[in-house]
Amino acid sequence: MRVHKTIEIAAPPEKVWPFFVEPGKVLQWCMTFKKFEYTGDQRAGVGTPLYIEEQAGGGLTKMKFEVTGWKENEKLAMRMVSGANYGSYDQQWSLERSPSGSRFTFIEEIELPFGVIGRLLGLVAQRMSLATLGKMEAKLKALAEA
Repeated sequence: MRVHKTIEIAAPPEKVWPFFVEPGKVLQWCMTFKKFEYTGDQRAGVGTPLYIEEQAGGGLTKMKFEVTGWKENEKLAMRMVSGANYGSYDQQWSLERSPSGSRFTFIEEIELPFGVIGRLLGLVAQRMSLATLGKMEAKLKALAEA
């Protein structure tokens, strides 16, 4: 399942970036995340370990992630390294400077277990994810533009 959406935010990347990397700010807009924590001494850059608890369409899922891409004011990418309910889980949040401020792109790629059944469930989940993502992006936009 792949979810991909882009919006314009009337704020420069430097004002949006803290909402990618400061746990309290991530939780303000990423409404499916119930926890977003750094788990080691490293707090920036590729290899940074994260612990995320997410509630999306079902029970609470506890996962460990590792940052796979980090370019300040431009991109945060992460991959699940352990957790239940998913075969694989990657997210990327990126910012591009634009005439109005920033162009924010959210990409999520999730592989559900259970073979064919998982792929069918993924089609249903994709619709739900797009609806939730629209709400999350609107919230990020409002917070960053305030």
